[in-house]
This record gives sequence, C-alpha cells and structure tokens, in this order.
Amino acid sequence: MVIIRNLIKKFGSRLIIDNFSFQFPKDKKIAIVGANGAGKTTLLDIICGSEEYDDGSVIVPKDCIIGYLPQSPCGHPKDTILDECISGNVQLCELQERLNEALLNIADDYDSYEKIEQECSDKNLYALEADAKGILVGLGFENSQFGADPRNLSGGWRMRLELAKMLINNPNFIVLDEPTNHLDLPSITWLEQYLKTFKGILLFVSHDRDFVNNLADMVMHLSNANMNVYHGDFESFLEQKEEATRTIIKERETLKKKQDQLHGFVERFRAKASKAKQAQSKIRMIEKLKQLEGRLVVDDDSRKVKFKMMVGTQSGKIVAELNDCAVGYPGSEPLLRNLDLRIIRGDKIAIIGTNGIGKSTLLKSIVGEIQFASGNFTLGTNVTMGYYEQEQLNILDLGINAVDNVLKLAPGITHQQVMTILGCLLITKDNAKKLVGVMSGGEKSKVAIAALLACQSNFLVLDEPTNHLDMSSTEALSEALASYEGTVLTVSHNRSFIASFATHFCLLDRHNKAELISCDDKDKR
Repeated sequence: MVIIRNLIKKFGSRLIIDNFSFQFPKDKKIAIVGANGAGKTTLLDIICGSEEYDDGSVIVPKDCIIGYLPQSPCGHPKDTILDECISGNVQLCELQERLNEALLNIADDYDSYEKIEQECSDKNLYALEADAKGILVGLGFENSQFGADPRNLSGGWRMRLELAKMLINNPNFIVLDEPTNHLDLPSITWLEQYLKTFKGILLFVSHDRDFVNNLADMVMHLSNANMNVYHGDFESFLEQKEEATRTIIKERETLKKKQDQLHGFVERFRAKASKAKQAQSKIRMIEKLKQLEGRLVVDDDSRKVKFKMMVGTQSGKIVAELNDCAVGYPGSEPLLRNLDLRIIRGDKIAIIGTNGIGKSTLLKSIVGEIQFASGNFTLGTNVTMGYYEQEQLNILDLGINAVDNVLKLAPGITHQQVMTILGCLLITKDNAKKLVGVMSGGEKSKVAIAALLACQSNFLVLDEPTNHLDMSSTEALSEALASYEGTVLTVSHNRSFIASFATHFCLLDRHNKAELISCDDKDKR
C-alpha cells in the first residue's frame, strides 16, 4: 500500500511535517489527531496528490484506489443527484464516454466497439447506476430524489452526496477529512457501521471523539511537525501519550539537574588555574545537555484551551417564544410548520433532526437573517443574541487578521482585551496577526468564538460550533457552555458535545410540532 519516506513539508519558514516515514499497514483504521493548524489536512492532501511537498516521497501503488472525502462539497455538481454520484467513478465514466463514441462509429469500426463493450462488461459498467442508487439509498436518499438538482440540497445532504461519490469508486484506501461535520446522527451511525466492515485502509481526521473511539485501531499524532504513531484505540493513545509526556518531563528535569550541578562546578572553579581545564570540559558538557534537552519537546497541543462565556446583562425569564411558526424561504414550501416553542432563561437546548429538515433555517429565522414564513415570534426583554454561523466565511473577513476581525464583530472592545481572549483560545501573538484567509478551519472557528466571547451576549445561537475544532477546543467549549449563565440554542451532531451541557433536546419532525424534552426526562413543554 501507500509508503511515505522522509516527508518534509513547509509553509514559508514554518515546518509542518519533519522527516516523516511510514508504511500503511493492511486493513488498519488510522486516525490522525493534533491541534488546529498542526497540518492534518495538509498531510491528507499530500497523500491524495492535491498538495505538493518539499522533500521526500509518497509512493502510491497502481492497484491502490484512493477515495477522498473533502471538507466541502463540489461547487459545480452535475445536473442530477444520480449523475453526480455516478461521476465519482471517474474511470467508468471515461469508459462510458469511449463506449458512446464507439457506438457513433460502429458501422465503420465494429471491432473497436466490440472490444470496448467487452471491457465495459468486465469492469461492471452496466451495474454502475444500480450501485449508485444502492449507495444513495443507504445514505438516506429517496428514489424520488435521484433526478433532483444537487444544488438544492442542504449542506448536510451535499456532504452525503460527496460521500456517495467517494464510495461509488470502490476504494481500497479511504481518506476522510472531518466526515461527520455536516452529517446528522443517523448518517453518522450508518457511516460508522459501513467503515467498521470496510476491507481496506481507512485514514481519517475527525474531532468527534465518539467517532474516533468507535473506529480507530491506530492513532497518528501530529505535533510540532513530528508524527508519532500509537497502536491501539483512541483511549489507548491517550494513555500512551500521557505516559510519554511524563517520561519527557522527567528526563528534562534530570538533564536540568545535571546542568545545575555542572554550573555550580564551573562557578566555583572557573578562576582557578588548576581547575580551568576541567571547567571548560564542564561547559562543553552543559552545552551537550542543553542540546539533548532541546530535543525533548512536550507536544504543543498539551496546552489546554480554557475560557469562560460571560453574560453582560441578564435577560428576562422568557427569552424567546414561537407560536404556530413556519420556517422556510420566500417562494418555497415551508420546511417546518406549526412550531410552538418557549425558551426560558438558563435553557440549553440542542435541536435534533435529520439533514435538510430546517434546523439551520430555524436558527437563521430566530436571529433575524430570514423571516418566519408564518406565525408569531417574540423575543424577550433585555435579550442580546450572539450568533455562531455554520459557515464562518459568511461572517469573517478573510483579508484582515484575527484581532481586527474580533474588533470588527465586537465594537467597543479594546485591542488588549482581544489579545487576552485569543490567548485563551491558544491563538498566539504571531498567529493573531495572520490573515484569517490563510488560517486552518479550526483557527477560523476560534476567531468566531473569540468574537462571541467579546460580545458577552445572554442568548447564544450556535450552528454546528464544533465543526473544525480540535478535541481540546471542543471540550473547552462544552465546559464553558456548561457553566454559562445565559441561554443556549444549538444545532450539533457531535454526540459527546451536546450531552455535556444540554438541559433539553428539541426534536424536530416534518409531521409534528417541535417537542422539547428535558435531559432528565422530567419536563416537557
């Protein structure tokens, strides 16, 4: 399978991957983990051939079929969902074009047509459409949707279609970059079950702890441009990493103690002629010990993201109320009808529903980006809303740095306050000066979270806030929301995240009103 030898990758003067070598073992399910901006997506892109590297080699055998799922859907899909799915098998689509051309010339060159037709039969071209339909149905599409325009699908359904395109190619090496970001819970469960039975190599980046726990039997940890490989599942990785960190710290302490002892000798005897030679020898030993100490680096993602969500002013008891509301876009049938929902101060509500049902549209209606199609919506007294949009490109200015973005989104805050907030999110002084456009997805998300912190709103409306965040940042966000004294309404498919702070689940169904259920199952309203 794929072999990596002495791989080196830089972005400008910054080293991303330093002399990494690895041979992917057969049928392993490997998770790549590391802090936001460490270079995980870059490594996936290098393996898939879409990103260049500075030195080393990546060897992909001819019989290796790589299936890659990107973070974002194709911007120019085919006219129908079925055709877009079929297009994922590039080889068979090219064969179909050759067959069509041979058909046009069959009278003049029947032998060529017969040869290509036999190749089509050998490679199961005629089963391609049936296979595509089976995969689409497995991912939750209905037969009636096969002829629909992919551009009309929600973000979650677009990513399901990308997944279908990848699977139709029958890969034996699957590469996934944050596959759960836009999938609903039933789709995540389906994907997990599929990947558990997949015969081949799986390499994936995911910040969904449950997803990694359920799949990985090997973990590659990227930190400080170094890749360390751990055998076992994710929990085993955490234990091994913690033990390795303790060992490094202990070795550094031992080296430091030896240096102190040598320094003491040098200070005492440097001026004595009889001991000068020995003192110089000790100085050389100190330099060698410093070099050894410098090689014992503790992972940069061992630092913990830690912050607190503050409330500027308290809202009234009733934060928001929906009475017989319908959600949708002008000129289209409503996605949701008959919504009755009362949000009370201190509620932390996770909205649950399938992709495309209208969860994000409901949030956009509540924050006032689009109007409710019908019904009455009332916002409570003294309510100040903070909105985290799923697509950060819609709110962040890619042409300015992180500090200026927060200052723009949170007027009135000082430069020093912004630096303090970004520091809590581990966006260092140098990174804070980077243009947001060159930041990783996780770093962009942290800038948006920094703006939320700066505003000190008492009602947070969050649409998939953990997308692109690393596990440490996700845990820090869940802890901050658990202790937050305001009100939260969120859409998220990250199971462990919502379980850590939600007080209620709001279940959405196309045929029923929204049902608000307390997490302790004692309260329905």
